[in-house]
Amino acid sequence: MEINKNTIFDIAKKCSLKPNKSLGQNFLIDPSVSSRIVDSLNITEDEKILEIGPGLGTLTHFLALRTNPIELVELDKTMVDFLAVVYKDFKNIKIINKDILRVDVSSYDKIVGNLPYYITTDIIVYILLNAARCRKLVFMIQKEAFPRFSAKVNEDGYGPAAILVSLLGEIRKVVNVGANSFYPNPHIDSIVFEIEFDISKKTKANYDIYRLAKALFANRRKTILNNLSSLVGSKDKALKMLNQLNIKETLRPENLSKQDYANLYLLISSCSGTNKE
Repeated sequence: MEINKNTIFDIAKKCSLKPNKSLGQNFLIDPSVSSRIVDSLNITEDEKILEIGPGLGTLTHFLALRTNPIELVELDKTMVDFLAVVYKDFKNIKIINKDILRVDVSSYDKIVGNLPYYITTDIIVYILLNAARCRKLVFMIQKEAFPRFSAKVNEDGYGPAAILVSLLGEIRKVVNVGANSFYPNPHIDSIVFEIEFDISKKTKANYDIYRLAKALFANRRKTILNNLSSLVGSKDKALKMLNQLNIKETLRPENLSKQDYANLYLLISSCSGTNKE
């Protein structure tokens, strides 16, 4: 079946499909964008693929041209029923009607999806922390949310999620996507990006560095001294640690680099005897 905007609209009308606003649904209807996203995955033979939120299946169409095992996770039962009809003859496609945050994602080699805007950060962080085998992901998100994952120290958007991404791999923009590529048209533009992981960096230590950063960012307007004091139990102990690492006590969480957080983690772990493996 050839996929284009007209055929997608026709299928949606015949099945009486309508976007579910409560699930933040904006259906991707531009096949050229779908093809670009799937091409960016660089899928190789036998890799197991996960697609999050397939919706009308415009990404799925290009995935299905391959013989790889493909699993689709879709929360909307109406969409699940629709996809089950469209892809009933594809033995390599399995459809899972479940919240992605309740799915075991540890077995997938590549992950792709057009993510709901309202839960973007939760999904991406969940994948980063739990997709142990994943070597690459390609996601489309709201353009203004991209800095949450790509920002460097002292840049707008810099926070725990960006630190986690930088600990685990490399993030790159693929392409900007305008509102006309969706139905209904959102009031914002989107961006497709990819993260290529270094599997050797998916360690307990790096995950714990992220958790430390998250704890210290909980009160981002306070100084690092105040936040660290709450974490380690006393201001004197926190000040001693910061001085030992040459970190100014007046800095705020967004002023500390990934390496600063890594050094803090190592120091806290050595003082508490925590296993750093």
